[in-house]
Amino acid sequence: MSGGSASHLAGRLERAIAQGGRAVVSFGTAGGLGQGLKPGTCLIGSEVVHAGELYRADAGWTTRLARLAQAATVERVAGVDRAVSNPVDKRALQAATGAAAADMESHCVAAVASRYGLPFAVVRVIADPVSRKLPPAALAGMRSDGGADIGACLRSLVRDPGQLPTLVGLAVDTARALLQLLRCVQTLGPGLGFFDRS
Repeated sequence: MSGGSASHLAGRLERAIAQGGRAVVSFGTAGGLGQGLKPGTCLIGSEVVHAGELYRADAGWTTRLARLAQAATVERVAGVDRAVSNPVDKRALQAATGAAAADMESHCVAAVASRYGLPFAVVRVIADPVSRKLPPAALAGMRSDGGADIGACLRSLVRDPGQLPTLVGLAVDTARALLQLLRCVQTLGPGLGFFDRS
């Protein structure tokens, strides 16, 4: 799952809305919570659950996205404040929320959209399946702004070289997910289906 600061993201969204933004989309990778979601699976979020709050994505937009995105699944998404790093915790989160996937941004997008009365949508691609335990190097490499701290990742690898195969597997699956996201952009167009919603 990607790392990011909720307050940083909220600030960026609010600035975009102040400049005339009419809708908000949560777009990126996610961790799978359901057994059937393989890396590269495109997921359209029907709703987002976080800290007891349930946010429903714009129905028309969601329908349009599901129709346009090839082989997409429409599911509930769980918002998390930090990466869910092992299969036991992933399955527990799925059982508690009924969500098929989790990420660290969708709940922030949903909350800002709700606060401003704007429609929102969720387009996520699975990069991390439920069966994978995230290696410490991947967690160490997550920066609060969503970027990667390569130095911290390498230091973790030096301390424990045995995590390299898992880290490589995660990198391969993340690359597959990012390629699928690019395909989604090409399919959905620059407005990501918003202006054609029904």
